[in-house]
Amino acid sequence: MTVTQERPAAPAAPPPRRPNRLWALLRNSWRQLTSMRTALVLLFLLAIAAIPGSVFPQRAVNTERVTRYYQAHPQLAPWVERLGGFEVYASPWFASIYLLLFTSLVGCIIPRIADHVRALRQAPPDAPKRLQRLPQFADLGSRTGAPAEVASNVAGMLRRHRFRTRVRESEDGSWTVSAEKGYLKETGNLFFHTALLAVLLGVGFGHWYGWHANRILVGGNDSGFCNTLTQYDDSTLGPRVEPSDLPNFCLRLSDFDATFQSTGQPKSFSATVGVSENNGPYETRKFTVNDPLRLDGANVYLLGHGYAPVLKYTDRYGVSQTKVVPFLPMDAMQTSEGVAQFPDVNIDPKTDKRDSTLQMGFEGVYLPTAPTDGRATSVFPAENNPMLYLSAFRGDLGLDVGTPGSVYSLDQSQITSGDLKKVSGDRPYALKLGDTWTLDDGTKLEFVGTRPFATLSIRHDPTQLLALAGAVVGLIGLMFSLSGRRRRVWFRVSQNADLAGSPGESGGTLLTAGGLPRTDYPGFEAEFKALVKAAEEGTP
Repeated sequence: MTVTQERPAAPAAPPPRRPNRLWALLRNSWRQLTSMRTALVLLFLLAIAAIPGSVFPQRAVNTERVTRYYQAHPQLAPWVERLGGFEVYASPWFASIYLLLFTSLVGCIIPRIADHVRALRQAPPDAPKRLQRLPQFADLGSRTGAPAEVASNVAGMLRRHRFRTRVRESEDGSWTVSAEKGYLKETGNLFFHTALLAVLLGVGFGHWYGWHANRILVGGNDSGFCNTLTQYDDSTLGPRVEPSDLPNFCLRLSDFDATFQSTGQPKSFSATVGVSENNGPYETRKFTVNDPLRLDGANVYLLGHGYAPVLKYTDRYGVSQTKVVPFLPMDAMQTSEGVAQFPDVNIDPKTDKRDSTLQMGFEGVYLPTAPTDGRATSVFPAENNPMLYLSAFRGDLGLDVGTPGSVYSLDQSQITSGDLKKVSGDRPYALKLGDTWTLDDGTKLEFVGTRPFATLSIRHDPTQLLALAGAVVGLIGLMFSLSGRRRRVWFRVSQNADLAGSPGESGGTLLTAGGLPRTDYPGFEAEFKALVKAAEEGTP
């Protein structure tokens, strides 16, 4: 009887592991994001996204231009506001491109730096077996001397030409000299991208820890201001900045000097100010458009200038008020528009009560040099023939309701509703310096004179030096990247069997050379020939 023994069944193979699709998606997305192509695309998108910042006025730079844009384009301006066109560099869509580019550069640069350091530490590779197959090849013929001596002389010559060299002895008794040059190209590339990263860091941290503000500073000791948020026309603090962090200084405009060419084009702007730092005495300082005033932790830039008419209003009870009101320039010839509002006038001295229906507002334009034909447009930016054209309004100015409004124009809704009525007729009233205008109720408005004003931008950027250093290093790296050429050269020194076997000869060598450019390098052929010639002259 035959007993058949059954073998145990082989264990079933484990089912193949299903790939994690989420992990694969994340890995592929990261590789795509950190590729050089994506970084270039994001850099191009960032440049395109910055274009609206130069097309539309930016509130952080000049709020007056934003106000004028609203007046000139009342229907388009709200849409531009919704899309962040007046604050491009603080908009979410610009920040998203910025952060993606920053992430892409970090993920791209770090592996490349590791690879570059590894390549610098490695010796040049050994010579290929057949040098004649390389793009450049030369047979230098027979040389006298031992192969090791000839190889040492060739290596010394290559080092003098700033090549990294390595001398090796082969198993067949021949010697090879490997030389490599041109790592400066990749070094320059890494410098450029690291510098770009530094610039992005500087811009980002500058936004966090920086602040900026704008102020119209009218000339005169009574019109100065101190560095507090309440005394600025508009201001923006970084997320990491508190109002108490602002440096302690005060400014007042002593004089403003503007010169113009005969065509009206500005020649020079110069502001003389009194500066008090840390509650100290006022010191006289001077600065221009291209030379900002540098204070402790802040730079004061001169953006523009204009004129502020001085108006004196005498109400029906004989009480006078004088106001200095800046008029905003509308063109290069300083045709300026503005408004003077007197809400606290015509107060009955018997009851000491103010009638809101008797408030006064004057709106119009100021011409530094009025033309002789009566046109309401200045013909030169300097004050050669100053003229003020005003329209008078009486009623409720709408200042008591607390609704924010422009200080350079009257509330049009009050005029539309009839709460503010025009009392000066259809044509504006023209006033020269010193003229007095008597209104229908006996009140008077006198054009006393003008004062210059300067538009100032006060900024603090703690990473300004980092951004500047990044720009300089990036420029140097770009120069290295464009000038560097990667190439390799090999020399093989082998025993000359024919010469070694000749009677009376002690031995000899054969010297061959080959070269390979790693990048497009039109001048490599000439350089290779120069190296071959130097090797011939250095080895007898």
